[in-house]
Amino acid sequence: MTNMPLHTDLQFAKELQELKDRLLAMGGRCETMIDEAIHALEERDVALARSVMKADKQMNRDELEIDELVVRILALRNPVGRDLRFAVTSSKVVIDLERIGDEAVNFSERVVELIEAGPLPAPANDLPEMGRLANQMLRDALDAFVTEDAKKALTVRSQDDPVDEYYGQILRAAERYMTEQPEHIRQGMNLASCAKYLERIADHATNIAEMVVFLVRGEDVRHPKNQ
Repeated sequence: MTNMPLHTDLQFAKELQELKDRLLAMGGRCETMIDEAIHALEERDVALARSVMKADKQMNRDELEIDELVVRILALRNPVGRDLRFAVTSSKVVIDLERIGDEAVNFSERVVELIEAGPLPAPANDLPEMGRLANQMLRDALDAFVTEDAKKALTVRSQDDPVDEYYGQILRAAERYMTEQPEHIRQGMNLASCAKYLERIADHATNIAEMVVFLVRGEDVRHPKNQ
């Protein structure tokens, strides 16, 4: 009987590690989807864009499997303290990762339309760098999650400013493009949509980073009390 608590603790630790591994694998797939969506735009590669769109099925499976694992841990292990925060954090991070996958798919759909409509509008040249900045935010947020580094997680929030600047810049350029070339309204709208999807990816990366702070410090930094 004396071995039972140790066995249970080891099993619990294994389940928590499995949960972390699954989240990181899902995050890695998100990063790949974003990279490939950007590359599809740069290379005018419709086939690559469509492959990103198909990857969404795996993301949906990831979400369901991780949800099931979290529920099982909460129901059977009754975690407390830091372990409870980890389970709660995981349940929220998986939602943001799934939505990041959705945004990568949305971006790829608009890329296909942009490519098939003809030459890309000049403002589209800013989209790849905006996308890389957003993807770096996600990468840093996931790194902070792996290392449980609250300080690094907080730096992710400041990285959102350049992404927002690109977003405003591209929206203004898209508006000018549609005003000057009203026959290409659809192209301009697709361009603005692409920028919006990347901006949302950055927002979800910020959410993940804020949940890392909650995990490590038990502090909710989403809505400071002095605001």
